[in-house]
Amino acid sequence: MIDMARVVVFGGHGKVAMLLHPLLVERGDEVTAVVRNPNHAEEVMAAGAQPLVADVEQLDVDAIAEEIGAFDAAVWTAGAGGGNPERTYAVDRDAAVRSMDAAVRAGLRRYVMVSYFGAGPGHGVPSDNGFFPYAEAKAAADAHLRGTDLDWTILGPSRLTLEPGSGRIEADEGPESQMAKGEVPRADVAAVIAEVLHRDDTIRRTVEFNTGPTPIAEALNRS
Repeated sequence: MIDMARVVVFGGHGKVAMLLHPLLVERGDEVTAVVRNPNHAEEVMAAGAQPLVADVEQLDVDAIAEEIGAFDAAVWTAGAGGGNPERTYAVDRDAAVRSMDAAVRAGLRRYVMVSYFGAGPGHGVPSDNGFFPYAEAKAAADAHLRGTDLDWTILGPSRLTLEPGSGRIEADEGPESQMAKGEVPRADVAAVIAEVLHRDDTIRRTVEFNTGPTPIAEALNRS
């Protein structure tokens, strides 16, 4: 198990992140949520995290490294939210890559990327599909992370829902997973993040998952 105390969460006001903060606090971690909008500070504080107001879309590697140098681990849950291809590339690819390079520069070892089920160069999304920029951006960001010497984990949840979490999933190693895509509550995505952060057996693994019959901790064990 990884003994960890200080976690920085990019995209700290997102739906998954807001479910993640209290889980990490319950484990004894100190959580800092990176938010672009200062008006979100009170909400992340109510979820147990300390707000860090910073626009990672605008910050360069040195500036991000300066912000995260005191942390033990980083979680990337940020995203442009689709709709604008230029901004999708700017956030989901470029800012994500800068955060990884900043982690290397700052000496922060542990990095968890929330990607999506089926991400990768073989994503199969047609170029005229509105999802294409996101698929391309995430494929590039994931590939960059795999090329670093960080202690990384890439998570590929299937279609996200707002259903209550069950604490149970089915998981397989991606991107070569043969498991069919399903769906999973955001609450269970948050629980998977909290679990993998504290397990060294998830380092340098890409894990795709759906809602399933197996408790999360057990499902993440290698078969």
